[in-house]
Amino acid sequence: MACPIGPEEIKKLKMFIGFCSQKPEIINMPQLSFFKEFIEQLGGKVPEGMPTGSFPTEAEAPKPEPTQTKPTPAPESPPVQEEESEPESDVEIDREGCVEPDTDEPQEMGDAGKEPTDDDFEKASECRSQAAAAYSEQKYDEAIDLYTQAILLNPGNALFYAKRGQAFLKLVKPNACIRDCNRALQLNCDSAAAYKFRGRANRLLGNWEDAAMDLRQACKIDYDEEADEWLREVTPNAKKLEQHRIKQERRKAEKEVRARQERVRRAQEANRRAAEENKNRNDDMGGDGYPGGGAGGFSFNESDIFSAFKDPEVAAALQDIMANPANIVKYQNNPKILALLEKLGATQGAAGGMPGFMGGGFPGGFPGAGGAGSAPSGESTKPPPKTDLNDDGLD
Repeated sequence: MACPIGPEEIKKLKMFIGFCSQKPEIINMPQLSFFKEFIEQLGGKVPEGMPTGSFPTEAEAPKPEPTQTKPTPAPESPPVQEEESEPESDVEIDREGCVEPDTDEPQEMGDAGKEPTDDDFEKASECRSQAAAAYSEQKYDEAIDLYTQAILLNPGNALFYAKRGQAFLKLVKPNACIRDCNRALQLNCDSAAAYKFRGRANRLLGNWEDAAMDLRQACKIDYDEEADEWLREVTPNAKKLEQHRIKQERRKAEKEVRARQERVRRAQEANRRAAEENKNRNDDMGGDGYPGGGAGGFSFNESDIFSAFKDPEVAAALQDIMANPANIVKYQNNPKILALLEKLGATQGAAGGMPGFMGGGFPGGFPGAGGAGSAPSGESTKPPPKTDLNDDGLD
């Protein structure tokens, strides 16, 4: 629905609201009494008093902050095109003979819990006979009144409701007929007459599929030439609507499948991106190609150190190295041990490295540990004497 107020008027209205926000007492001015009444009708309250001072100019009036629209990222894949559902009104239907629904008050249905006496049965039978005679004379209103009397006397007779529904059909009151036939089918689910007349009433209302089902059921219970003729009349429209409905259901199912596949694709893409970001973050943590500055691709935090000591292999290796730091060379190809030793050395925070380890330059920069060629503690580390290349070995 288009806004009845033009852009210029809306602009002025915004400026006026800005004035009211700064000086709400302005609404008490006699010229704006209509606006004050409007606010109070909506439950609002205007502060008492008259405005003082000068009013802001149009340039000074508060203006709404412009909405910052975030750029929409281009989709990586084309979105799923949703097929618009074809409205039922687009189906070519022959509505000749249809009528407007009747809106009369519901007819009397009798007391469902009443137990008729023998006298009630007899009087109800007489009313039914009189109603049938009136119907044959095309006195349909009289027939309806007599069937109603029969129903009040014996409300458990399904045929009374079905026959009264037939009389309502003659007066072109399909909704009243459907109410009677519904009650008849509650009392007797195999009432062919109730299915027949309800089917005809549905046809008059343009309920083609319901009409076809009722008339088909009536012919199945008790074949009737008139019911069969009515069935052939509604079948073309009923088939069109049925095929349309099946088509719509298939489209809906296909749409749900595509939507589900798209959700799965987006979830997989999100997982892939998260894994890639995590990998890039881990790669950025290591300076020499190993995350966390360790060896062999291992990364430790403080809790990792305590967890590592629970590993029997790690514990045994540490005991071996503590006993003789030179034994560290045995684990130079074990990334798990080297990573832990690097971390332990870093946590010591001293140039000497881990207590009990020999100083020196172990390959990989492990602080405080002896190098691959280091001698065990207590042995001489004096380098061998220089050899003169010109010396022939003789004194």
